[in-house]
Amino acid sequence: MFNLMKFKWLFFGISLLVIMPGIYSLARYGLKLSIDFTGGTRVEKNAAGEIISSETVGPVIGAETTQKAVGAVGAASLAIILYIAYAFREIPKPYSPWKFGICAVVALIHDVLVVVGMFSLLGHFYNVEIDSLFVTALLTIIGFSVHDTIVVFDRIRENLSKTALPAGRQAANYFEEVVNESILQTLARSLSTSLTVVFTLLALILFGGESIRWFVAALLIGIISGTYSSIFNAAPLLVVWENLSKRASK
Repeated sequence: MFNLMKFKWLFFGISLLVIMPGIYSLARYGLKLSIDFTGGTRVEKNAAGEIISSETVGPVIGAETTQKAVGAVGAASLAIILYIAYAFREIPKPYSPWKFGICAVVALIHDVLVVVGMFSLLGHFYNVEIDSLFVTALLTIIGFSVHDTIVVFDRIRENLSKTALPAGRQAANYFEEVVNESILQTLARSLSTSLTVVFTLLALILFGGESIRWFVAALLIGIISGTYSSIFNAAPLLVVWENLSKRASK
């Protein structure tokens, strides 16, 4: 059986390489916010100077939108930890359902950082603005990322429940083997599901029109990142955490 877990630090390194430019951009340039967040007036004109559309957002509404956006992401993360901890409450001891929930949230934070960092770079170099649709895209990405992670985690739970720790085996090594087997068993399903969505989003970017292009682009980046993090970050992180716990208990 191919051992994906021996490459776990490589997977973490790839994620770090992807995230770091975006984090640097966020720290130096921030995000280019639209009037949805800053307030103001946007006027679109055609070549002849006739006004096509005009949109005004007050500063109070803009500040409220920002607060609600941050609150929505925070509430979603907390709800996910609680839900996964509850759903995995019957996982065999000594494994903790809280570890599963926290690892899932770490994976989705990875996806949020990838998308937000990418849009910070796009905003700086191509003047791409962040609007309320971007928040919708982030929440959608969070949901998709967690869905993909739960598929892998649920198979880990099933395999832990039906296979006892063999006599004379190290518990940490056993857990790593179960996680590796679970990833391999769900890999084809995860990739097939994600590729279906990716192809649809690519079609929307090419033919969907300018008004939704960056919304779809955010979804596309997030879905690709979510697929990667669910397979190559969340489950390997569980293994690392379990190994550390075993060492600390000795």
